[in-house]
Amino acid sequence: MAKQDVLIVTDIQNDFCPGGALAVKEGDAIVPLVNNIMEGFYRVVATQDWHPKHQVSFASNHPGKKPYDVIRLGDITQVLWPDHCVAGTPGADFHPGLQTDKFHLVVRKGVNLAVDSYSTFLENDKKLKTGLDGYLKSIGADRVFLCGLATDYCVFYSAMDSASFGFKTYVIIDACRGIDVPENNIERSIQAMKDTGIGIISSGDL
Repeated sequence: MAKQDVLIVTDIQNDFCPGGALAVKEGDAIVPLVNNIMEGFYRVVATQDWHPKHQVSFASNHPGKKPYDVIRLGDITQVLWPDHCVAGTPGADFHPGLQTDKFHLVVRKGVNLAVDSYSTFLENDKKLKTGLDGYLKSIGADRVFLCGLATDYCVFYSAMDSASFGFKTYVIIDACRGIDVPENNIERSIQAMKDTGIGIISSGDL
């Protein structure tokens, strides 16, 4: 690993793991691998969905709509989700097996009532920053590696924004799991990342 490599551990939270409100299949299976690969990085940044109860992306806040319906919010296409990762609830906590003592920084996202945030760099309106790009630049980050949940949403959008901010970006694909909504979304997301120049690697390549 290069001296200034940074790992972004994306949304490994109870609600995204089996038994959670928005469970990703085998979402908990990556925890031992992520714990292992954190050791090799200069800095480890963890991201955490941290939604207000009445967040606009929750289907429960749109009468007549159900989870996974798609609506328009101004210029944004928004998938409606089950209520999940509500700030301060057990569902928003990191998976208990995750070694959180290895985190150098935690970035909470999706905190805005009026717009969701898949990416840990920008809200979905692509206007408001979380400040992560500034942090990475301030510590002289050379390369950014991503793992976590879910491959086709928060990992994907974070990786795309990382690349757009000028970081050499890699996704550790065996340390990710996806939702695949709509069908074949994981495959499309991986191809889009490759087309953007993002490296799709395995943990064995580190």
